[in-house]
Amino acid sequence: MSFRSMFQDVREAMDHVHLSGSLKEKTLENLEKYVVKDPRIPLLLSRMKDAGKVFLATNSDYNYTNAIMTYLFDFREGDGEGPPPPPWRSCFDLIVVDTRKPLFFAQGTVLRQVNTDTGKLRIGTYTGPLQHCAVYSGGSSDLVCDLLGVKGKDILYIGDHIFGDILKSKKRQGWRTFLVVPELAKELHVWTEKSELFEELRSLDVFLAELYQDLDSGSSERPDISSIKKRIQAVTHEMDMCYGKMGSLFRCGSRQTLFANQLMRYADLYAASFINFLYYPFSYLFRAPPTLMPHESTVEHTPRLELSVEGSLTGPQLQKQIPSSLCQETNYTAEDNHH
Repeated sequence: MSFRSMFQDVREAMDHVHLSGSLKEKTLENLEKYVVKDPRIPLLLSRMKDAGKVFLATNSDYNYTNAIMTYLFDFREGDGEGPPPPPWRSCFDLIVVDTRKPLFFAQGTVLRQVNTDTGKLRIGTYTGPLQHCAVYSGGSSDLVCDLLGVKGKDILYIGDHIFGDILKSKKRQGWRTFLVVPELAKELHVWTEKSELFEELRSLDVFLAELYQDLDSGSSERPDISSIKKRIQAVTHEMDMCYGKMGSLFRCGSRQTLFANQLMRYADLYAASFINFLYYPFSYLFRAPPTLMPHESTVEHTPRLELSVEGSLTGPQLQKQIPSSLCQETNYTAEDNHH
């Protein structure tokens, strides 16, 4: 069995459970098993709503979306006898279902309004102004910008699909992007526990370079590097096995995967959960750490801080300190600054 045939089988199975609706049926039958509830979700969304405009764009139909969101917002204070939570639709300025992403980021489809009592679509194309707590079906990313009165660069789009959400919204609309990668929590744990393996790989690379340090194009000597190559292969394999049978989502030994490269290119931010935003002010300036190209990494850079006359610290490396618990899960990848 080849990797191609395995991929095709898995792909066809995933397409079948999505298109047939069986995946959603099983999910709705046991929400407690398949849907993770977090009491911080309503709090974060309400704060985001107070600070700006919030919209929801999903490929799911209204009935499924309503069931999931109602379950996520079903939190009562105290012993459960408190007042019912606010309706989930009140946390959004715009709700769009049946978006058919990634087509949504191109020409899109006809925008129609949803009857929230029946879940059916109203007759005709919707062309009116944005209505509070109304639900729409179809449309496009251009229509979202028009209804909200914003430009693409003013939107921070949060999604969990590198192609359907992040890549398309960035390339076609220029939206700011936030990729949710749940596997990141495990990746960070392994990276922390097995960091010595990566350091050994770096040491082997340095040792390999030193063997050729005094040689040039006129040298006939050929250093024996067979043992070093075997050790590099062994350490790389050991690193891969630490992540389980499927390996790391981000690395193959010391090299980044295609997913990691796409993430670094198209995602402005990424984290294991968008709940991390709860611990940042909405005016926070996210900055990506400076990255060096291979030729720049050959020059040693020493951070320098200077004390000004007023007694304050200045210098290019001075940055606002972030709690380490947050640094471990929220990552910045773009070259731009983000508010």
